[in-house]
Amino acid sequence: MPNVVGIRFKSGGKVYHFDAGQIVLAPGDFCVVETARGHEYGEVVSKPREIDAGCCRAPLKNVVRVATQEDNERVVANQRFEQEAFVIAQEKIASHALPMKLVGAEVAFDGAKILFYFTADARVDFRELVKDLAYAFRTRIELRQIGVRDEAKMIGGLGSCGRVLCCTSFLADFAPVSIKMAKEQHLSLNPAKISGLCGRLMCCLRYESHTPEVLAALATDNRCKCEGCHGGSSVQTQSQD
Repeated sequence: MPNVVGIRFKSGGKVYHFDAGQIVLAPGDFCVVETARGHEYGEVVSKPREIDAGCCRAPLKNVVRVATQEDNERVVANQRFEQEAFVIAQEKIASHALPMKLVGAEVAFDGAKILFYFTADARVDFRELVKDLAYAFRTRIELRQIGVRDEAKMIGGLGSCGRVLCCTSFLADFAPVSIKMAKEQHLSLNPAKISGLCGRLMCCLRYESHTPEVLAALATDNRCKCEGCHGGSSVQTQSQD
């Protein structure tokens, strides 16, 4: 039976499951795992548990090892390199006069690839930019266009509530949010008050979107069932001659 453990690669990112085998892990540990992109470094976020192999939709990748001091030092070095790569990429984008905004840079654990995230209003022809970046860094380069909500998730910040953005701290996926949710909660429809830093409707509007329905159901269930009573105390009046 696979000894399954949950691993997260980024803060607020998705949790992926791997087979820990005989490796002893606990939440908060860091480890190196096998992925389709090669070896990756992640944090254990759930206790290992044995499950039936038939419950897995696909064969699980394996945990390679508990992170060593060398692995930790490599991650720190990659993070420093990401900052340098970000600055160089910005200069290259400016030299090519491309209508795109660089959001972040991500160096693979083994250094075999650098992934740059950017936003743009339309499709961008960045083929020459990729060539320049590949020549500058002597490694594989990938550029990925993302949306404004993903941009806010990567950059982070504080919401109008004064807390760290939900998407940065714990939301792994973006669920659909509609203006109807704000109306049902009798909130102000002023865009400045119901929009997040990304300019889209705040994700937290969804948290209580079903509350009016639940309260209405509870009120219906708790109505008085007395004969002649219509959901509340009946008032009888007596006419005077």
